[in-house]
Amino acid sequence: MGAEDEARLTRRNSLDADRAGAVRSLAEHVAAHDRFEALSEQMLLNLTSAREVQHLLLSGAGGLVGYAQIDDGAAELAIDPAWRGRGLGRRLLQEVLAEPGVRVWAHGDLPAAAHLADQLGLARVRDLWVMAMDPPQTVPPQRRREGMLVREFVPGQDEDAWLDLNARAFADHPEQGKLTRADLEERMAQPSFDPSVFFLAADAGTGDLLGSMWLKIEDGVGEIYALGVHPQAQGRGIGGLLTDRAMTALAGAGLDRLELYVEGENTAAIRTYRHVGFAKERADVQYARA
Repeated sequence: MGAEDEARLTRRNSLDADRAGAVRSLAEHVAAHDRFEALSEQMLLNLTSAREVQHLLLSGAGGLVGYAQIDDGAAELAIDPAWRGRGLGRRLLQEVLAEPGVRVWAHGDLPAAAHLADQLGLARVRDLWVMAMDPPQTVPPQRRREGMLVREFVPGQDEDAWLDLNARAFADHPEQGKLTRADLEERMAQPSFDPSVFFLAADAGTGDLLGSMWLKIEDGVGEIYALGVHPQAQGRGIGGLLTDRAMTALAGAGLDRLELYVEGENTAAIRTYRHVGFAKERADVQYARA
């Protein structure tokens, strides 16, 4: 009997606490083996949220051996390293591809994933770079812009204004631009949320938000989580202003590493990040049917 016959596939619209815990354990095991995350932040949040998603679970002898999730047409999947090479990844991916128009993420751009995508006739449609650097040893000089101020995010005050700014700044982004109040509150409830490293650039006269820089600090890693600039404020140096503020905060935090995610085609942002010392480390790749 082959591994495909030994593993049982089930589909669910929601997970109980035990199954959600099993998926988290699988994701942690895969991440420790592959040395990068198995599932993105949103997919992990979806394990226990009320968001409508599809969960595909492959169970074998001893428990969960594979998992996939489909959320608004985007999918991610993970296979226990001990069960790889037995056709389970192909089986799970084919189940995912039964969803019309689905796009599948491959974290790390591994050769095995690229080979499987090619065999199944999938095209590479999106590159998400991971850029990283060592923490700066000195605080960079702070640039200033006349008529602008940079302040910290205030919970209970800034949520709606920030959501409006974020929607405008990421209007063409398939995930970030769709954040709702519930999504924001879910992220603010996470242990890593710290409003003291969530910076807002505002018009000094009107107080209107022009840009934002959201940092996450967790387990010795500082992440530039989201940098957004209002479309009507582009070209005024706000991205550089906020990046300087972020690097100042990260320089004194005793961190081991800095990282960020950026679209591979976003040359302006990549240029800004390279200017302060970030370099491309790897890419996550999204595939879809040609």
